[in-house]
Amino acid sequence: MFKRLRGVAFGLILGVVLTGVLLGAHASDLEDLARFVPFKLESLWLIKQARAIIETYQIDSEEKKKEERDLVYGAMKGLVQAYGDPYTRFVSPEELKEEEIEMEGEYGGLGIYLGHRDGKTLVISPIEDTPADRAGLKPGDEIVKIGEDVIIGWESQQVVKRLRGAAGTSVIIWVRREGEEKLLRFDLMRENIKLVSVRSEMFEKDTGYIRLSQFKQKTGDEVRSAIVELEGKGAKGLILDLRNNGGGLLSAAVDVSDLFLDGSLVVGMEGRVERANDKLYARPGVLTELPLVVLINEGSASASEIVAGALMDHERAVVVGKKSFGKGSVQTLFNLSDGSGLYVTIARYHTPSNKVIDNIGLTPQIAVEGEYNPDRKKDVQLKRAIEELVKLEKGTSPFLKK
Repeated sequence: MFKRLRGVAFGLILGVVLTGVLLGAHASDLEDLARFVPFKLESLWLIKQARAIIETYQIDSEEKKKEERDLVYGAMKGLVQAYGDPYTRFVSPEELKEEEIEMEGEYGGLGIYLGHRDGKTLVISPIEDTPADRAGLKPGDEIVKIGEDVIIGWESQQVVKRLRGAAGTSVIIWVRREGEEKLLRFDLMRENIKLVSVRSEMFEKDTGYIRLSQFKQKTGDEVRSAIVELEGKGAKGLILDLRNNGGGLLSAAVDVSDLFLDGSLVVGMEGRVERANDKLYARPGVLTELPLVVLINEGSASASEIVAGALMDHERAVVVGKKSFGKGSVQTLFNLSDGSGLYVTIARYHTPSNKVIDNIGLTPQIAVEGEYNPDRKKDVQLKRAIEELVKLEKGTSPFLKK
């Protein structure tokens, strides 16, 4: 009780001191101050009291002093998190630099695209031939623990920071998987993840196959080169595999769609402010008119859903597989004055036929259970895609334009 009363007394004393500051200030000075501060003065005093109490009483505060920068960044992350959007987030200058390195194509980690929904950290998809992929992580797995730490409720960057690290270091994660009674344990060794966004090959002499693992700056050019090469080898039809593709750059999604669509709408975006409302179109002309089948699954998200949705709505391709993840929001990076950044969800996108994808997903025209398998003979979804492509080439598909 004595300790509690001392804490209350300290708070009262500090409150009296701050009130004295208030009473001693001129009204005009307070009005000027109020125009520049982000909160009411009473709220700022609350923060000041909390800091003073912690620095006076917290047992480690003397040995582990915090710089004001750390406190401000912590407050920023708490402020952003309070809005309840897992994709709106604050990043420090160091974190922003790390993300820029990742988009260039290499980082130390496990190779997982993560999503957040209802406070859960979900595997959107493992990246092909990475530690996560080889260990058997699957789309829809919920990461519950990292090491001994339960991560339920953690913000996305906090989870990512714990999973990344130097190549050769280990990490244990525990996941909850639908249909499994107990948590599954995965002992993983981090690697340098080198991201190859486009792979292509010929199937059965005349079927061109293009697999996209993510959408990067040069993905459009890489897909263009793959199509030209496959046509040169005699491809009569194409399969575009977007399974387990967690997305990437919006501009890259438009670039890929542009190869198949003649000046058509690719995606629309709707937000609160004028700059967030936009419609993005393909350029006139197409690279190829070959019949096209697109593969998606529950690990296809964001940019993958944009491409699949646009090609399906314009009847340019038949979409085969399972319903996609449903990440249909647009984030813009706002660079702040000290080099930090704020990613803000400014809009939700919709397909050309006005379907909203966010938290819903894209339903394929042909639903096929199964999952991506490097062994093509065991890949049921790929087999079905090849069957549909043959129908498109023969003109017998019910999804052909009438």
